[in-house]
Amino acid sequence: MTSDRRRWAALIVLCTGMLMIVLDLTVVNVALSAIQADLGFSDASLAWVVNGYMIAFGGLLLLAGRLGDLLGRRRIFLIGLGVFTVASLACGLAQSEAVLVAARFVQGVGGAMTSAVILGMIVTMFPEPREQARAIGAFAFVASAGGAVGLLAGGVLTQAINWHWIFFINIPFGVITALLAVRLVDHEKGIGMSKGTDFLGALTITAALMLGVYAIVGPAATNGWSAPAALWFGAASLVLLGVFVARELTAANPLVPMGIFRSRNVTGANLIQIASVAGMFGIFFMGSLYLKKVLGYSPMEIGFAFLPTTVLMAALSVHYTEPLVSRFGARPVMITGLSLIAIGLVVFSQAPADGQYALNVLPVMVLLGIGGGLAFPALMTLAMSGATGENAGLASGLVNTTAQIGAALGLAVLATLSASRSATLTASGEGLKAALTGGYHLAFWVAAGLVGVSIAVAVFVLEPVSTATIEADDEAQDEASTLVGELV
Repeated sequence: MTSDRRRWAALIVLCTGMLMIVLDLTVVNVALSAIQADLGFSDASLAWVVNGYMIAFGGLLLLAGRLGDLLGRRRIFLIGLGVFTVASLACGLAQSEAVLVAARFVQGVGGAMTSAVILGMIVTMFPEPREQARAIGAFAFVASAGGAVGLLAGGVLTQAINWHWIFFINIPFGVITALLAVRLVDHEKGIGMSKGTDFLGALTITAALMLGVYAIVGPAATNGWSAPAALWFGAASLVLLGVFVARELTAANPLVPMGIFRSRNVTGANLIQIASVAGMFGIFFMGSLYLKKVLGYSPMEIGFAFLPTTVLMAALSVHYTEPLVSRFGARPVMITGLSLIAIGLVVFSQAPADGQYALNVLPVMVLLGIGGGLAFPALMTLAMSGATGENAGLASGLVNTTAQIGAALGLAVLATLSASRSATLTASGEGLKAALTGGYHLAFWVAAGLVGVSIAVAVFVLEPVSTATIEADDEAQDEASTLVGELV
């Protein structure tokens, strides 16, 4: 295998590892009712099947990314993949609430280690701008559209076999991905622990992120944002975050060199990541609830309903967004994509209680697919634009961290507002489906507003990036297209 072909094969391996992690964020949602019936979870404790994973995953991403820079990104990727695979086996074998929640937490640890370093490996493997944009496009497709694939996979496995297989399916994929990664992904030594052994900073930021994610997905989502526990944990997270920033400004070898935020594009892209993912990820969840509770779709039907979004994201991310970014620049392409997503969310806010798929849902899925396929590869390119060989893992972990914060924030905000609105409509005499639809409408409007905020940041914060002009060799492009196309 030629060196160029080997790099693109390695990209497929890395994206497969990322797909495993992203799938796990949504595949469980479809199976929650089956898990509850089998293991006897209460409504309150059932949320911890998701929350346990999200707290560990969101809390450790930044630390895992930096450890990749220090110890070698392939090493951290493989360790994380092993932890995730073993934890998946424990999840599938779980016969009690406590075992499943604990195993999900460990899964989150492995997921953080695996996903935090992937973008860093991609930007070092593909230094040439055109190739890097194409490779990031493949990664962005997996990272953004994997949620919709998870809904389909979860529905199929839960209905065709049972919920245990949403976890067992990870085992062969994990083993095969690890073996191929050892063979195809080059080992990097890392810059060494002496370059960044800021253990106090690591402890502080990990605690701050875990407390912040817990405040959002726990007490805030359950009892509202004014709940005392939500306020206390949120305040503790902010205090620790302030301590972390103060520490990094004075540490001899900081975990996160603050200079990375001097780039307006890196800072702006991560702010956009929070707001846009909050809207997009929340809609995968709220949209699936609308399809299930209002239109009466089965889990498998919900997965197929989101399939157009996945297909369009794949086609654009892998084949078309890179030439557009090269010609027009990442910022205009991203703004166009975000605008289409916002329009799709506004259209979704008009879907009635007796809606039809072709008329009220399919146009939304098309707009979200085209918008996501344009926006997220360009966003990843901007977020990694200031990365160097020494901090690529950190930049990668930062991108994943802001995405996770956005997902947790969006899910909590949209779910809380939707439930409150539905309760108000029910109290005023509305029927159940009408009240639920009214709540989902509010969630879709808020999601559109969050995407609107991300557009404003893109317009006023980001700086134009010069387009790439280097033409790749035709034969290499053909090989790349063939290999990356296998992701679709």
